[in-house]
Amino acid sequence: MVDEQPPKRTSATGPSDETGPWEAVLTKLTEWDQGWAATCQKMTTNPWSGGVLSRKFIELVSVALNAACTNLNAEGTRRHIRAALRAGSSRDEILMIFKMASLLSIHSCSLGAPILLEEAAAAGVKPIRKDAAVTPACDKVRAMGQWNSAWDPFLELDPVWTDEFMAAGAAVYTSKIFSPKEVELLSIAFDASYTHMYAPGTRRHIKAALKAGATMEEIMEVLKLCVVQGVQACNLGVAILAQELDQQK
Repeated sequence: MVDEQPPKRTSATGPSDETGPWEAVLTKLTEWDQGWAATCQKMTTNPWSGGVLSRKFIELVSVALNAACTNLNAEGTRRHIRAALRAGSSRDEILMIFKMASLLSIHSCSLGAPILLEEAAAAGVKPIRKDAAVTPACDKVRAMGQWNSAWDPFLELDPVWTDEFMAAGAAVYTSKIFSPKEVELLSIAFDASYTHMYAPGTRRHIKAALKAGATMEEIMEVLKLCVVQGVQACNLGVAILAQELDQQK
């Protein structure tokens, strides 16, 4: 998918019918500040015109950024789903994006569980002793070479629940819907997104993406897509400002 040839572009900012991450408010923004709107549009639609990633994969990354549990942008999710479908994405590919977007929340435990163990030890508090749990899903993830040592603290605290989570997470790596390289590129987008900025995960997935054959240019394009997502501030704010100005008239 990443290696598909992108469609030919008709201008420096992409095809005539493509506005990248923008909603219809781009027209209003252009009316108010034509110079800045044109400059910003050129920068933010660059990934669509650069030819490094396929249109299909660009739209899937954009779905991921908008649907992530740290973002939940309904308008952007719908717009990029439509664009992804037009570019040839399947229902199962987009559904897998939603699964990955949901599992991003595990970083609450990656952050909090080590702190809980440290502070509990400092306070002299010990967990209630439980019988050793069987964790087949965790064992499966280890066997795939996908185990992350950042998961050890919450495995120690609650092995049963951790195994339940890993059973859900293992589907991402065993489904074959995306190649290993594509999974890692999508994971970079989730972790590097400005609504998340999870440095340990970003580094881990960049390392894995390079190992899986991703180029530096492909990874940089994913990071650029994270940045251009920032125009959601204009998509939201310009529409509201236009409405409020009309009401004041």
